[in-house]
Amino acid sequence: MNNDRTRTSPGRQSDPRRRARRPVPRAGLLGAEPELITHHAHNGTEPDEPPTVPIVRPRAGQPPRRPRPLTAQDLRRRRWRRIRRISYVVAGLFFAVPAVAFAITYFAVDVPSPETVAQAQGQAVTYLYSDGTEMGKDVPTGGNRQILSPNQIPDVVKKAVIATEDASFETNSGFDVGGILRAAYNQVTGGSGGGSTISQQYIKNSSGDDDPTLTRKWLELAKSFKMNQTYDKADIITAYLNIIYFGRGAYGIQAAAQAYFGKDVGQLDYSQAALLAGLIQQPGRSENQAVATSRWTTALDRMLKNGYLTPAQRASAKFPTPIPLRESKQAGALNPFLKKQVKAELAAQGIDEKQYYSGGFQVFTTIDSQAQQAAEKAVAEGMTDQTDDRILSAMVAVDPKTGGVLAYYGGDPIVKGPNGEDQAGRDWADEPHNPGSSMKPFDLAAFLKLGRGLDARFDGTSPRTFPDVPQPVRNAGDSSSCSQQCTVAEAMQRSTNTVFYDMVLNVTKPSGVAEAAREAGIRTTENGGRSKLFTGDNNISLGGGDTEVTTADMASGYATFAAGGVQRDRHFVQKVTNANGETAYEAKIGSTDAFADNDAQKSAQIAGNVTAALAPVIPFSRLSCPAGHECAGKTGTQQHTPQNDEPPSAANANSQTWMVGYTPSVSAAVWVGSDGDKALRAPGGGPLFGSTLAGPIWDRFMQLYLGGRPAERFNRVAAISSPQDRVQVQDPPDGDQQQQQFQQQQQQNSVQFGDGGNRQQQQQQLDQLEQFRQFQQRLQELQNQQNQQRGRRRP
Repeated sequence: MNNDRTRTSPGRQSDPRRRARRPVPRAGLLGAEPELITHHAHNGTEPDEPPTVPIVRPRAGQPPRRPRPLTAQDLRRRRWRRIRRISYVVAGLFFAVPAVAFAITYFAVDVPSPETVAQAQGQAVTYLYSDGTEMGKDVPTGGNRQILSPNQIPDVVKKAVIATEDASFETNSGFDVGGILRAAYNQVTGGSGGGSTISQQYIKNSSGDDDPTLTRKWLELAKSFKMNQTYDKADIITAYLNIIYFGRGAYGIQAAAQAYFGKDVGQLDYSQAALLAGLIQQPGRSENQAVATSRWTTALDRMLKNGYLTPAQRASAKFPTPIPLRESKQAGALNPFLKKQVKAELAAQGIDEKQYYSGGFQVFTTIDSQAQQAAEKAVAEGMTDQTDDRILSAMVAVDPKTGGVLAYYGGDPIVKGPNGEDQAGRDWADEPHNPGSSMKPFDLAAFLKLGRGLDARFDGTSPRTFPDVPQPVRNAGDSSSCSQQCTVAEAMQRSTNTVFYDMVLNVTKPSGVAEAAREAGIRTTENGGRSKLFTGDNNISLGGGDTEVTTADMASGYATFAAGGVQRDRHFVQKVTNANGETAYEAKIGSTDAFADNDAQKSAQIAGNVTAALAPVIPFSRLSCPAGHECAGKTGTQQHTPQNDEPPSAANANSQTWMVGYTPSVSAAVWVGSDGDKALRAPGGGPLFGSTLAGPIWDRFMQLYLGGRPAERFNRVAAISSPQDRVQVQDPPDGDQQQQQFQQQQQQNSVQFGDGGNRQQQQQQLDQLEQFRQFQQRLQELQNQQNQQRGRRRP
């Protein structure tokens, strides 16, 4: 029997290369196994923590070994190995990842061409009159931009802009690392100056996105870099000059050359080119002489530094004075006040600034070209002889049948500043002023709403004192005073202050007047307007104190009387069509019964009684209606409050004058006054009155606009009367007596103003007076019928 312990499978030869396992005694195996650390009792000599170097299991049959302890050099190597690995990760995050992201962004973005930019941002908005004829174009965002080719822009212009805006333009790749670092430093230290290259400015202006976000800046850098990889430098500077804004509403270098110097860009010299290049940084301050000169100097210095000018050219350069803003082709192309009103109206309807300039819109306005011309001519003629340069004027005409604005004149759009420089004027038609006595028709409307009538009587003497009123109330003069039994109708004709002050103080209350005015269409600051109706005292009754109304609101308020008590919102736009001729917006004309909720008849009766009271005011104020047209209206005057440093004559001066009147087809308001409370003087040194300046302007407008048009008459309504008003209105004088009174008045007028042999005009006024007499007679007949009916119903 073989005692060899080595066995092989049957038929299998033993492999001589295979090492035979050395037999290990069982006891040796147990003795060779290391004890676990938990088998040891802690004797206080061993560390609490496990060893730094782990115990490696030895080979079988060998005693346990510990690895060599780490030296300080080993620890340093291990630490630096970790640092290198972290550095690789950081480098990947700061360089590799942004590079990959930039590459992805590079292929994802597109660089807009100047033609695309012009189409997206510079489509002119065409304004049309109500008859469809063109009024003008609004082109402040690039519609006046003319796309030029590189050879159409002279090198002197390109070099001026490159030197001023981006000196490294010829060599950079779309962005300047040094410029970016300088901009970052300036941001941190509070300095000034940016780091944008010409390419970056082009991208920013073409996109219209100027948000200070990292995303926007990242895309701007990618697009700038791609632009420089796609286009030649000559094309890039040309694209930039075709879209950049230079001020004066000029987008693009060609428009700027015309706006500032009245010439094509090819005719600019190096001094003019330097001024335009300098204004790119501050286009909004182009009319500031100090700023413009400073920017021109900076541009020339940088041109010299870059070798684009010789020292002799720099030394001989003279500031190129631009043409006056008034003469600039960008000024006065479209009435800026009208444009402001239209844009505000469209914005309220959802067509905001961005949409406004990108739709190729045509705006069909409500402005009547004949009415607009008549308004401007009437104001110009009326203001010709005025010597007080503080006198300002405004006029607005509204169609009572639609609420559409027929004419809008807010003053001169370009005025002289304190140093003689041109600057933008203020829209005086949209500025609130004390309305004076032109507020009295709203007093009357509030009175009529209470059921009281024109036959009500008040004490019209002057002066009168009232409880808790510190100063006595006075009438404007003897012609404005009335008896102690003065009817409301006569008080309106004479504009008797004491009557209307009494009426509001003791009957309607100031809140009632404010309510009637708002119902008629006065837009106050509480409902999005500019006017103020103050009810904290009784000054609203005479249109003074803190009560202020705009010219536009007065035209709209009186238009409600002309429309028979139907209030229609004032608006400037009929409809808007886009570039495809599709209707983008159309005005919806809403109407309400102004003075009586859901009672059209009562509202019409109130308005008709107001008209009956205002009709005699026209001849009393020495004004006239166009031939064949009935009209009504009211003048207004606000007295100046004298200051301590003014002469005694200032106590008799006036600061605001008005005339507001209407026919069935047009309501027009004329304001002639001052910016604030100033003592205005007529050419002869006397005070201004509504009947002497604002009134004749209104009269002239009505004659120009309505002359030759079909005759118009107001609707007749029943007189409103109350049992409280027991005394009836006196019968109007017969025709002969009234004509005799009128002829006597004309003789007095001819002595004061000169007759001039205008007998045809006198005859027209006599005809109008006859119409007023018939109107009053018919009103009296209707009132008598009402009294008879009430008498029959009495038991």
